Amino acid sequence: MDARRRTLVSVLAAICRTLLGLVFIFSGAVKAIDPLGTVYKIEDYLKAFGGFFTDLLPMAEVAAWTLIVLELLLGVCMLLNVRSRWTAWITLLFYMVMTPLTLYIALNNPVSDCGCFGDAIVLTNWQTFWKNLVLISLAILLVALRKSTHPLWRGWMELVIASTTIASALSFMAWTHHNLPIKDFRPYKIGNHIPTLMEFPEDAEHDQYDISFVYAKDGVEQTFTLDNYPKGDSTWTFVRQESKLIKKGYEPPIHDFEIINADGDDLTWDILESEVPITLVIMYDLAKADKSQMDKIEAMLQQLQMTATVEPIVVDTTASDSTLCDTTRIEEIPTIADAIPFYILTGSSTDQIIAFSLEHPSLADYICTCDPVTLKTIVRANPGVIVLQNGTVIDKYNVRNR
Repeated sequence: MDARRRTLVSVLAAICRTLLGLVFIFSGAVKAIDPLGTVYKIEDYLKAFGGFFTDLLPMAEVAAWTLIVLELLLGVCMLLNVRSRWTAWITLLFYMVMTPLTLYIALNNPVSDCGCFGDAIVLTNWQTFWKNLVLISLAILLVALRKSTHPLWRGWMELVIASTTIASALSFMAWTHHNLPIKDFRPYKIGNHIPTLMEFPEDAEHDQYDISFVYAKDGVEQTFTLDNYPKGDSTWTFVRQESKLIKKGYEPPIHDFEIINADGDDLTWDILESEVPITLVIMYDLAKADKSQMDKIEAMLQQLQMTATVEPIVVDTTASDSTLCDTTRIEEIPTIADAIPFYILTGSSTDQIIAFSLEHPSLADYICTCDPVTLKTIVRANPGVIVLQNGTVIDKYNVRNR
């Protein structure tokens, strides 16, 4: 009986280790593929929490890389049964921190999704919390059964496995960071047609809001609904309208793609409908952009200028005076910038754009603005390049690689 019980306990511990190990490896791997995405997510958290946490923004990259390496290391140690007792306790401690944190996030919704599986699998904040409840239960069970687990590796082999895991993770992330993710989980990957991903189906569900109205009377405010607000009662004074999202509707995969030039003109559909390939240089933050790559961007522009043809505009003008003959005059495009399929997209402030334009005057006429979060999503590089033709992504690369 004791032998059967020991066998069952060992099998149960192995199941817990395997499940937790696979989750850790998958979570760490999809983050390692896109380490900048994890950095951006941690920055989103810190900004949402505000106060003291915003002072930690410079540490976001270190935190992201540490988290990824820790997940991969725990996952490998779980699967290979390396330092099983230590690994069980560290895993439990990990989820003792993450589970209350995800509960707070689910209740307050400071960010739209946790990013625990990167962009590979997007979970809601509540889904993340329930997932962590299951995983912390497995971790508790594994700690309880830790004495029944016997390590397969000892001594120097444990050090070799841990060191190899850490070195491999860091090397892979460094390569990905220098280039681009080997797997693009985002809607702007090569081959995608952006206008299609911007469409809102006719039968799609819209966001649902609870609308209320605040009125004041004799210095006292009172909240009303649309059914009972004091319509036509002059003794009440309207103060404000409040709306609370009660149910999230359908959101297209691409919903914030809007390109505005320096004159305030919306160029979005001119770019998306262009039959000529359009080169978009993405620098979501000009101040943080890799300055050593500016020469490559200027060379890219010069090459496009050499191949661009400036077509004249033919304008038919009929004189208002009937005594004058009808005339036709030809006006050329005023600047060559209008003829070159090249734009620099940034989410930087006006002051940063002015400073950048003074430093790089040859690029000044090509700067447009776009939502910085959208730009971070488009390409994981600053600067990076995306090439569009007829609204389809035909190329994408890190400027470092050209």
